[in-house]
Amino acid sequence: QLVESGGGLVQAGGSLRLSCAASGRPYSGYSMGWFRQAPGKEREFVAAITWSGRNTLYADSVKGRFTISRDNAKNTVSLQMNSLKFEDTAVYYCAAAYYADPSPDRYKYKYWGQGTQVTVSS
Repeated sequence: QLVESGGGLVQAGGSLRLSCAASGRPYSGYSMGWFRQAPGKEREFVAAITWSGRNTLYADSVKGRFTISRDNAKNTVSLQMNSLKFEDTAVYYCAAAYYADPSPDRYKYKYWGQGTQVTVSS
């Protein structure tokens, strides 16, 4: 089970930190990713991180503003979002994929959370 938290309403230029708590099964060896889906749009890749945390991958639209990290001892993955823009408004999902490399391909992710809403006011 993956449970996201930390979403909310923030003004443009502000920051939010999303967290994803993993439970119910071992996620050892799993890469973790964040995706988002805005109304009327496809779910899109945001960021991903390998099990070790050494390798990360970001969508061009968030590079330099968002940072993904994980704490395997606590079974959590976080997404620090800075300099938020109106177009970052979406439901953000945490997901787990049993792949060694971080992947932007949502079909590689087997487990998904229910999502947390992020709304950025302009």
